[in-house]
Amino acid sequence: LRPSPELFPIIVSQDCDHQPTAQVIDTYRDSITVIKQPNQTEPILSKKLKKFAGYYKIARHYRWALNQIFFHMKYKTVIVTEDDLQIAVDFFEFFLATYKLLIADSSLYCVSAWNDNGQEVMIEDRPDLLYRTDFFPGLGWMLTRQLWKELSPKWPNGFWDDWIRDPPQRRGRSCIRPEISRTAMSLYGKSGGTFL
Repeated sequence: LRPSPELFPIIVSQDCDHQPTAQVIDTYRDSITVIKQPNQTEPILSKKLKKFAGYYKIARHYRWALNQIFFHMKYKTVIVTEDDLQIAVDFFEFFLATYKLLIADSSLYCVSAWNDNGQEVMIEDRPDLLYRTDFFPGLGWMLTRQLWKELSPKWPNGFWDDWIRDPPQRRGRSCIRPEISRTAMSLYGKSGGTFL
């Protein structure tokens, strides 16, 4: 699927001490870069919020991993995926084609491979169609270091994906999304297949 390891280096950021996960990651060590989130403590949350601890761990991991990739490894652009994301055969080509749009247009803040309304009965069979959306789709998305410099100082402790949709973060900007999604969620992630 990946057309070029140079254009699309893979960085796996592990956020757990789960040995079977580490063993699977280790089988790919020759073709990926691995970073490991060092803070494995439980988030300090009120009794009411404890049931949402997973969302706080995810936000903490995103902050740490994106800081590593943008500020320490010095990448200018990142495509964010998660371990439970399935990608289409043209996933990388989609981002290669939309990269120039993101860089050239200051009214954009991201490109997503996901269409929230992308059910077969609701879309045209046109993989070439792109749309601007005011709703952050996530589920396989590209952002720039410039955006991360803006967001990182105020990154939330939890529910980052709801937060990034708020007007103070969007600042009137849009995200590009496809007519036909280039990603889908599997059944084993935090969302439990909600977005299939």
